[in-house]
Amino acid sequence: MDAIVFGATGFIGRSLVAELLGRGQQVAAAVRNDTLTPWLDAQGVDAGRLTVVTADITRPLTGLPQVRDVYNTAARFAFGLGVEEARATNVTGALNVLEWAATLPGLRCLVHISGYRVSNAHPDYAKLGAYEASKAEADLAVRARARELEVPLTVANPSTVIGPGQYIGLASLVEDLWNGRLPALPGGPDVFLPIVTIDYLSRFLAELPTSPAGRDHWVLDDTTPRLPELVGMIADHLGIRAPRRTIPVGLVRRLPRKITGADPETLSFLSSDRYPTASARALAEAAGLEMPPAPGALRAWADDLVATRFGAASPWLSPYGFRGRTWTMGDAHRPAHVLLHGLPMNADLWAPLAAHLPGPILAPDLPGLGRSAPTAQPTDAWLADLMRPVRTRPTLVAHSLACGPALRFAVEHPGRLGALVLIAPAFLQAPSSRLTRSALAVPLLRRMSAARLAAVLGVPEGPEVASAAADLRRPGVARRVIAAMRTAFAERETSRSLLERVSVPVEILVGSADPPVVGHRVTEIAGAGHYPQLTHPAQVARRLDQVRDPIG
Repeated sequence: MDAIVFGATGFIGRSLVAELLGRGQQVAAAVRNDTLTPWLDAQGVDAGRLTVVTADITRPLTGLPQVRDVYNTAARFAFGLGVEEARATNVTGALNVLEWAATLPGLRCLVHISGYRVSNAHPDYAKLGAYEASKAEADLAVRARARELEVPLTVANPSTVIGPGQYIGLASLVEDLWNGRLPALPGGPDVFLPIVTIDYLSRFLAELPTSPAGRDHWVLDDTTPRLPELVGMIADHLGIRAPRRTIPVGLVRRLPRKITGADPETLSFLSSDRYPTASARALAEAAGLEMPPAPGALRAWADDLVATRFGAASPWLSPYGFRGRTWTMGDAHRPAHVLLHGLPMNADLWAPLAAHLPGPILAPDLPGLGRSAPTAQPTDAWLADLMRPVRTRPTLVAHSLACGPALRFAVEHPGRLGALVLIAPAFLQAPSSRLTRSALAVPLLRRMSAARLAAVLGVPEGPEVASAAADLRRPGVARRVIAAMRTAFAERETSRSLLERVSVPVEILVGSADPPVVGHRVTEIAGAGHYPQLTHPAQVARRLDQVRDPIG
């Protein structure tokens, strides 16, 4: 074996394993439970050179394969840990790995992952909390024991590591920002919270065994913007307002946590300190490694956080992210279908139907709804901008209140579409609803649980409804949903008159339990209500296939 990675199922460990395998190394992954192999498969990593071994580093290690390089990426990373729980992995576990490494006759290097704030720090458990203090204790203990045993030790001190799958630390602050729970930033205007991407860190760690042992490397991006600018950059990308005020750390410590929302253990990271990165930069230059620019890395990570609901969900379609102020999923250039959701849903509404559709899909959240930021553009102009990069003649599929803009686009740009499908068009439905007339509509909608929303809509409670409910709780979304409903109902007469002017193939689908109140030729989906694409996706897909223009 070339290398063994302890903590191989963790955020850093699994990416390091993938990097080493990609370099053609024979790798052993030391794990308690094998969740690594499915993850590697999902990433498209060839695991032919991987050996998975069971190991519990909180106990003395035996029976593991002989290796040349040892990486200890294992750590209990969480805030609010008990002291013994944190020490078991972060201190005892780290020493057990070192003791085992010392027995290897062909050991070239032991790489220990410490931290940019804990290296050579005093392990004050009362002040720092169990996680950071245990990492500081481990840092001192590992260095001392490595000297005694003459183990070739290299210590990597990464800063805040960002990338797909990282939902701890800075991610919590971004989540509060996204959900409107960050009225002010903890710390002053000079707080420096440096980042490093997981891809860069993995490549850097893979280079360490070939460099001289006995060195410390602070692995972080010196150009990371200071925290207020960093948060402002992410907020601008997400189309939301950044907090304008900062609160000194000392004041945050004195205020009750239920007021500040800040975990006391995170406050020691709010510092203006800078770090000795010269050795890491020299190694990176020699290895030809280049850090990705911080702004782009932060925006890509923010997209992933939103797509995964900060670790609570799995995206059903990729690529995904913000295009300007619009959240989009899928192929922006060559889609076979463009899907526009109705209310109070978002683009996730289409997940069940997409599983039955051939070819690429483009599914946005409408402006100001779902995850998209509001815009001063009229919806028709927004849709024209969305369609501008499209190089195919797709089938434009719209649901409920989105049918009006879709119909107008088809009338104005018939050469851009292969077909138009309108599902449960609102302009053929009743002119108003109790919800839109009620003064309590917005607060009622915002407070709805996923279960209650599903019951109101008459659909099963599933991830699509949970996604919509999560968005409705965000500031402004429920209000914009109600406003969009009122606007669409006011335009229903105009939309009806446009039906006769459409020159592309048109199909109108409705659920048999949700018939239109205005007579028009429609195709009924037996047993369906207002959301047939959610409850009867296979039947809807068959109708889409029949209406599609073969030229498109």
